[in-house]
Amino acid sequence: MSLGDGTRCVHGGLVPAAPGGPVPPQPVMASQFHLSDDPAADFYGRAGNPTWRALETAIGDLDGGSCVVYPSGMAAVSSLLRVLLKPGDTVVLPSDGYYLGRSYVNEYMSGLVVREVPTTAEWTAETVAGARLVLLETPSNPGLDVCDIAAITRLAHAAGALVAVDNTTATPLGQRPLELGADIALASDTKALAGHSDVLLGHITTAEQDLAARLRSERTVSGAVPGPFEVWLAHRGLGTLDLRLARQAENAAALHEVLRQHPAVRSVRWPGSPLDPAHEVASRQMRRFGGVLTFELASAEAVAGFLAASRFVSSATSFGGLHSSADRRARWGDAVPEGLLRLSCGCEDTRDLVADVLTALGRL
Repeated sequence: MSLGDGTRCVHGGLVPAAPGGPVPPQPVMASQFHLSDDPAADFYGRAGNPTWRALETAIGDLDGGSCVVYPSGMAAVSSLLRVLLKPGDTVVLPSDGYYLGRSYVNEYMSGLVVREVPTTAEWTAETVAGARLVLLETPSNPGLDVCDIAAITRLAHAAGALVAVDNTTATPLGQRPLELGADIALASDTKALAGHSDVLLGHITTAEQDLAARLRSERTVSGAVPGPFEVWLAHRGLGTLDLRLARQAENAAALHEVLRQHPAVRSVRWPGSPLDPAHEVASRQMRRFGGVLTFELASAEAVAGFLAASRFVSSATSFGGLHSSADRRARWGDAVPEGLLRLSCGCEDTRDLVADVLTALGRL
């Protein structure tokens, strides 16, 4: 019998029940372990930890592959790039995705041929020709544009390229890139997966066991390792991901409905709406929609006024947490209008959140 999302989130990575044993997973804080002749046994905290493996098992089950956890989303991205790319290689990056991915490649990985492509570009064989790696981000951050993972993967594989999908916005419950043909799924688990705005974490999942082994080896040698307490917090947060996503999507749907009719608002985007230009592709490849939407106000001053007037929407630069938050993305250098807000719906009651947003907009 196939288990549901909620069951897999709650029970993922748990050890078999034993009388007198703890029900939830517990953090193992040791930096060193008693030595053994078993080469698979833990021996040092930089090389392995049972707390990591518990969360990796849970996420790997959701993603459909072998998972490697990292201390942040950017640690996962940079590790993947270091393992797969060498000088002279061509990498295709989203020109409208998370800006630090492009910054890292351009500033710290010399000798690469970098090809930046918009998420909604017309992807052809020429787009991916000669590439070693194609990195997609769909839905994109912050624009929430969507590209066809399966179609682009077919093009990339024909050209001999690997495909990695930044799945941060969708989460493993919303989208499974490996099932769509991609070689790699990665995410910042700081966002919805951990979901409580209290931990930095990231992961890479791949169905290729050799690649997973290389990533683990590189993690050990580079020292890009997460703390067991942070991993435990993320595992605890994962247990409610199914419930949180359901409420957040409900809130996003309700806000999309009122925002698109509000005179102070323009350019509302949420791929879950049949009215959104990304919905047709998103509905084919996404299993469910999340709580992140974007909309535009008249100016940066209007955004500041809205955030100051809102009781429940705080000004914060992450997303996916329990508490609703919003971020004016132009302040970080994204090529978006000055008044564009990325709003992350939290788990407040829908009626209360909608009323608060409308009240705040009414005070502009």
